[in-house]
Amino acid sequence: MNMSLSRPPLIDNIDAFVFDFDGVLTNNLVCIDSIGKESVTCSRADGLAFDVLRKLNIPAYILSTEKNLVVSERAKKLKIEAIQSISNKSETLIELVKVKQFDLSRIFYVGNDVNDFNAMKACGYSACPQDSHIKIKQIASSILSSNGGDGVVREILEDLLQLDFIEILYS
Repeated sequence: MNMSLSRPPLIDNIDAFVFDFDGVLTNNLVCIDSIGKESVTCSRADGLAFDVLRKLNIPAYILSTEKNLVVSERAKKLKIEAIQSISNKSETLIELVKVKQFDLSRIFYVGNDVNDFNAMKACGYSACPQDSHIKIKQIASSILSSNGGDGVVREILEDLLQLDFIEILYS
């Protein structure tokens, strides 16, 4: 972890994790082929991190303005819910918290760009990749050492929250 602006929470104090997609679970780049099909790059290291969250029964969500099916396909592979094609992340987050009966102060939000700003500010915990927009770095509880798409979720769980993947997954 590059910089922690506040003491990291204990995993028991987190109701759910909410992740932006582009720039957090991806490197924020898109490849477009000659017929317009998009593809992105994600870190396989994050796959184990989502296995850990499932094992600990902590819900995780992708919250994305992106309309492309790549978001839902990645979420399906990670076995988490994707809420996508939304215009206002903050409003959608508030609705999710109400429906699931979470405590907003116990939500850990991970974003990287200005469309995450209000949602991040509303949550009790937040983090952003190293290559995030400066305004996001200014409000994040923690700034990670990894860039978007380089194992952000893994770094949060192993380095910031000090979870032992071997103990949780293989003991």
